[in-house]
Amino acid sequence: MKISGFTFVRNGFKLGYPVLESLQSLLDICDEVVIAIGNSDDETEERIKNLGNPKITIISTIWDETLREGGTILAQQTDIALQHCTGDWLLYLQADEVLHEKDYDVIKQYAHRFLHHPTIEGLLFSYYHFFGNYNYIGSGRQWYRSEIRMIKNTDRVFSWRDAQGFRTKDANGMRKLKVASIPVSIYHYGWVRNPIDYLKKQAAFHKLYHDDTWLKEYLPTSEEFPSCYQLDTFTATHPKVMTNKIQSDHQWCEQFNPTIRKKRPFIVLLLDIIEKITGYRIGEYKNYTLID
Repeated sequence: MKISGFTFVRNGFKLGYPVLESLQSLLDICDEVVIAIGNSDDETEERIKNLGNPKITIISTIWDETLREGGTILAQQTDIALQHCTGDWLLYLQADEVLHEKDYDVIKQYAHRFLHHPTIEGLLFSYYHFFGNYNYIGSGRQWYRSEIRMIKNTDRVFSWRDAQGFRTKDANGMRKLKVASIPVSIYHYGWVRNPIDYLKKQAAFHKLYHDDTWLKEYLPTSEEFPSCYQLDTFTATHPKVMTNKIQSDHQWCEQFNPTIRKKRPFIVLLLDIIEKITGYRIGEYKNYTLID
């Protein structure tokens, strides 16, 4: 059984992504890693090349700046990397997502178990969404709980919408993948950034979804930490590959104030209470078909 990792990035260091940490967590478990590197004005491609790891295949790309609706360019870049993978299973991470070393063997065990399963087409991972600094995770319905992060290499699977998940093609057209849920979490650090990098990231991110008029009216302009409705304290361990980054970010992380929250709309509060009591999330978007 061969596992291919795949990902994409552009201006990863300029925008404060844990690029090397994410990539290393893929390298630790995968037989090859394909990364589509968009035309960057920072040292992203150079630093990845300097790793000198023979497992890495770099695909240099030019981003189409006219694709500014729904994050289409993100799916396009994901598909470029996906199409160069040669493994039986394809393990996907975005540049702000990291795997924990304690889960490597678990991932392989489930990949072996379902490799020849006639129905299972992908594996579903849960999420820790870190927010503000490395001690807090976002909770409640504003955060997605699970996504497909491992797929079988069928040549029919493609990235869906803004690359948050995948779909597949069959004789009847496009449909959701049939997946098995596994006890592995993705460590998502996209909301842990120096406020300066956060501002840059928001500008780059929203440019993929909106025109210049929207950006001028709604894009944040102050170098402040973001806020959300609800945070929980994270008490477990981070992936070892994150150790140096967490230490180097220590100074600005201390400035984050977890007591500053967005005002939660009443309907969101009510739905969060129902979810907390019942475990059921009303209206949850699920881009997959879960097979028990």
